[in-house]
Amino acid sequence: MVWKKVFSGRTTDREGEGRARRPIVREAENVWRSVPTKHLSFLIDAAAYYACLKRTFEEAEEQIWITGWDFDPRIKLRPDDPDAESLGNLLERLAAQKPNLKIRILVWAMGPIYSGKSLRLFRKQKWAADSQIELRFASHRALRGSHHQKLISIDDGIAFVGGIDLTARRWDTPDHLADNEVRRDPDGQSYGPVHDIQVVFDGEASRAIGDLCRSRWKASTGDDIAAPRATSVAWPAGTVPVLTNCSVAIARTEPAISRGRGRREALRLTLDALRSARRHIYTENQYFASRKIGALLCRRLKEPDGPEIVIVTTRSSRGFLENVIMGGNRDRLIRRLKQADRYHRLRVGYPVVPAGDGSEQEVLIHSKVVAIDDRFLRVGSSNFNHRSESLDTECDVAVEAANEEQGAAIVSVRNGLLAEHLDVDASEVESALRDTGSLVAALDRLNTCRRGIRTFDGVDNGGATNLVWGTGLVDPRRPIRPFYRTHKLIRRWGGQVFAFLARFLPSSR
Repeated sequence: MVWKKVFSGRTTDREGEGRARRPIVREAENVWRSVPTKHLSFLIDAAAYYACLKRTFEEAEEQIWITGWDFDPRIKLRPDDPDAESLGNLLERLAAQKPNLKIRILVWAMGPIYSGKSLRLFRKQKWAADSQIELRFASHRALRGSHHQKLISIDDGIAFVGGIDLTARRWDTPDHLADNEVRRDPDGQSYGPVHDIQVVFDGEASRAIGDLCRSRWKASTGDDIAAPRATSVAWPAGTVPVLTNCSVAIARTEPAISRGRGRREALRLTLDALRSARRHIYTENQYFASRKIGALLCRRLKEPDGPEIVIVTTRSSRGFLENVIMGGNRDRLIRRLKQADRYHRLRVGYPVVPAGDGSEQEVLIHSKVVAIDDRFLRVGSSNFNHRSESLDTECDVAVEAANEEQGAAIVSVRNGLLAEHLDVDASEVESALRDTGSLVAALDRLNTCRRGIRTFDGVDNGGATNLVWGTGLVDPRRPIRPFYRTHKLIRRWGGQVFAFLARFLPSSR
């Protein structure tokens, strides 16, 4: 069957034939599970996510699972409300109101340190002493690896998956104002604009995320927790479903240790999706430094009738080494893509907003999005770098359209993302696509505002294209196996030792 094309002037015969050849999502090959959901929505930027999450927390009865790279109980889910309680106080209140509720928080042991927090933060917090609230610090079983999944499960009835941790310096609105007095961390320090995405869904798909949270908890603590008896939590009020009665594909990354088998579902799913594209590839990612993804995109650009590729990424990295390695590899990869772009189907840039002094303020891209034609949309925690492909633990979710209505919804989300960065209405993106039949031409036509997408200066067709020396230290591709036995012990006892020592540190002011 050939589907009607959405918002484009080209014919769709080739798109329909591509879909008929082979589905992108394949259980046991590139995803862990593909399970149904009744409702699914994309929460663009942390203000929408946190507000939706707070409403859903209030509905919990038995289990709240919080699994993340980092966690900060001092943040407010509604910082725009001067009377809003902190996240820690919210969890404490829920535990007091609901005697059957258990709240379990699993955080990568090094996350608080990397984000600049003292371990004193977690001592003498009233909520942390509550028997209904359990905080564990999970060490990673692979040297240099991190737990990078960002998962929330509430009574196995509602799940949240994406790129946003419950920690400082994540909250922002789609306006991404250069100066926003509300956008401050718990220490009162302001921070710049940040763009991210989280997915919320219910049904069997949400139960699968509950299973994943319990599995991660058992692997880190040894405790086997049964699933909740009731799953009556309602779809969050005020959140409009973007998709209904669809399947959610869940893809994971876990490193291979010793003779154990790793999981690289997320990478396989991304590569298969990029291979399947017929007309448009749209991506947002904090990093753009993956050798495998870069090589595949180069091949697609060399095809005479290949897809257009639009990449939105971050310009400024944090820290000297990250700037040198990750920023350097990004520039070299862009250079390779430009050399391969013989048919002029590529755009790579970073978003900016106008500042009060007439300058431009960069928007940090923290989202991890892959949108393919009107067919496929993936959101999760996986970056386009090496460690996300096989070293860190990751979780992505994806939707593959099963009909024209779902395909139109995927296109609508993609157009909305692009419209946000270009400071136009999504209808203008749709109109430009109808007029030009080209995502690249539509971007060029609309990219005229003070807020928009800028190209990377100094990245031309000359210069190095190979990986920067030292990449393996900052962005390793795989675990360092000789250290397996040491890290097996760290994995077993590291989190407990970490939490025990934190008890003896002076409390924070």
